[in-house]
Amino acid sequence: MRIPRLFHPDTINVDEELVLSSEATHHVANVLRLKAGHPVVIFNGDGSEYTATIIVAERRQVIVEIDAKLTLDPQSPLPIHLGQGVSKGDRMDIVLQKATELGVTHITPLITERCAVKLDEKRWEKKQQQWQKIIQGACEQSGRNTLPILNPPRSLASWLAESTTQTRLVLSPGSQQKLSQLTANSQGFRLLIGPEGGLSESEVHQAEETGFTGCSLGPRILRTETAALASVSVLQATFGDL
Repeated sequence: MRIPRLFHPDTINVDEELVLSSEATHHVANVLRLKAGHPVVIFNGDGSEYTATIIVAERRQVIVEIDAKLTLDPQSPLPIHLGQGVSKGDRMDIVLQKATELGVTHITPLITERCAVKLDEKRWEKKQQQWQKIIQGACEQSGRNTLPILNPPRSLASWLAESTTQTRLVLSPGSQQKLSQLTANSQGFRLLIGPEGGLSESEVHQAEETGFTGCSLGPRILRTETAALASVSVLQATFGDL
């Protein structure tokens, strides 16, 4: 029997009853149609997961009793901070979902010259909430108990200016440096990927001026979502736990 994993945004305590969020309630009661007595696993991003049992299963309210706390988190030993140029449509959603499943630790959406997404402050806040839910869902699916940190969207220039002990990398088609040939760094990697259309020449130059090394994934030009996920996969396979 497959035991569902559910995200809960607040503190979880053993031997206490917990009212699930509206999203989790809908999933349990209306999608999975689980009944009282069914086991579930709850996590809130603190690095642990909690076994629980449903004691009330109604259409609009599900209550569980927390049975035990398990210190179990398949977190990658390799820190990766993904700076991703914001893309239109579902491309950004795909990157956030799959990068979370692949074990990235930080994600920063970046506003670049070729960014086609133009939103006001309130709509950016709504977009951030949407992205956060995608990350939570990816953690539910992949078994991660620590959520990657999703930073607010910011300009590329401000992100490049941040100091870091991580190895800085910018995906640049035509570069002779292969991701798989890099030197290991226990502090991890800071990876810059452009939006659809890529980074401009001036942006690549700016990145290199601030210490980023141009890297490639081979002779073919990849879509932004493919480039991001392939790059993370190569880094995890070479230096992480894939």
